[in-house]
Amino acid sequence: MEIRNVLVIGSGTMGHGIAQVAAQAGYEARLFDVRPEAVRQGLDAVAANLAKGVDKGKVTAEERDAVLSRLDAAPGDLAVAAREADLVVEAVPEKIELKQAIFRTLGAEAPAHAILATNTSSLPVAAIAEASGAPERVLGLHFFNPVHIMQLLELVRTEATSPEVVDAARAAGERMGKTVIVVKDSPGFATSRLGLVLGLEAIRMVEEGVASAADIDTAMELGYRHPMGPLKLTDLVGLDVRLGIAEHLAKVLDDRRFDPPALLRKLVAEGKLGKKSGQGFYTW
Repeated sequence: MEIRNVLVIGSGTMGHGIAQVAAQAGYEARLFDVRPEAVRQGLDAVAANLAKGVDKGKVTAEERDAVLSRLDAAPGDLAVAAREADLVVEAVPEKIELKQAIFRTLGAEAPAHAILATNTSSLPVAAIAEASGAPERVLGLHFFNPVHIMQLLELVRTEATSPEVVDAARAAGERMGKTVIVVKDSPGFATSRLGLVLGLEAIRMVEEGVASAADIDTAMELGYRHPMGPLKLTDLVGLDVRLGIAEHLAKVLDDRRFDPPALLRKLVAEGKLGKKSGQGFYTW
């Protein structure tokens, strides 16, 4: 399963980050979105990331130019874009019907050898894979934000995923500079399930007046050596994203552990979604 061409579907924060690390790894990377302007914004964001790398001395100007030469917009028709891909990574919003519709197209149009991956952080990969008609080629590749900095890649295998696909996807992730862990397809996988419990409890502590968001984060950063506190991380991930994951896990696992705090629902209703909106538990 030789991978040369990578197609990333969705040009948002995760999508353009995945396209960037794919291009940095030497793959030909193409970015697709239903909105052409979103693709342009995604490509501009990659260029800005690389420019910062040059300024900090972490990337040479020659490396930047080489990466940008391997990165481009995909054709505006997903069926056409999928036909040249060896690896497809879907990174659209966490709506299972949307993901299933995309995988139906991928199953019909992508080459028979292509690996089909979803970047979902909590939805059942098997349900997404089934829509493709080729579940043996489907797995989860859960990247972390910001993709070009975070080292972890959570590879999620279903009962149907072939060992050859797992091996090839692991190799691709390692080539992108990631440390790959392999987990089975279960609600919340490993990272979302554990990280969410900590984040929700931290929100309840703010709600109950136990301490300020900054002090709770400092406690975890200095007392437990977490690189970032759970509330700052929630702002970075997006309060709406965390709310959606919590609602899903509360439904499929256990209401008591994952039921979203009222404060989280309130902030999302007010449009305070974290860093992307400028306000969450912090002002950005």
